[in-house]
Amino acid sequence: MPPGPPPIGFGAVCLRGFLAILFVAALAQGVYLEAIHAPEARFSETGFTELAQTGLLALATLLLLYVRFGLRMVPEVSLLLLAFVASSLIREQDAFLDAYVFDGAWQLLVTLIILPCLYAVIRRRRAFVAQFPGYANSFSFGLFAAGFLTTYVFSRLYGRSEMWEAILQERYLRTFKDAAEEVVELLGYALILLAVFELTLLARHWARARHAG
Repeated sequence: MPPGPPPIGFGAVCLRGFLAILFVAALAQGVYLEAIHAPEARFSETGFTELAQTGLLALATLLLLYVRFGLRMVPEVSLLLLAFVASSLIREQDAFLDAYVFDGAWQLLVTLIILPCLYAVIRRRRAFVAQFPGYANSFSFGLFAAGFLTTYVFSRLYGRSEMWEAILQERYLRTFKDAAEEVVELLGYALILLAVFELTLLARHWARARHAG
């Protein structure tokens, strides 16, 4: 089992918090500029919001590949996270895959990722259970849980057509519903990326401690 997370100094917390604020603010500004300057593409597959979602998930996938296969830390935990994030990345490409590969291609690709990873984790479930407390007590886990709830629970409920039809009534347009769901989803993916970044820093600390020991 890896050791607990290292203490983080006040200065490091302030710096990382400030950078996170800038990161989230830049995403929000990107959505604002999309709404103003790209009305024909806003909240579509070619708009800033959707492309940013893909970029965030792609970067998170690359970082998890580094943690799992480069640093080789918490291998079962990082493999499960990798399967989840990579599957989310593929799911975001559903329109492209359905149009240019075949209908249902993303479901097949996700299945080909999820099933082997789940099998590997279940096969080494004792190692997973031993590794999990070290991650569960970290800041990364809290961020990841927040990102998951934001993306896969709140955005789905907040973006329901019924809710926005009730709020806007005769002034309802689908754009409001799409904006609500996609922007909240973008925030959730941003939290997941921040969580993976924190995990990468934590895994590097564990790797250095392992080599020093």
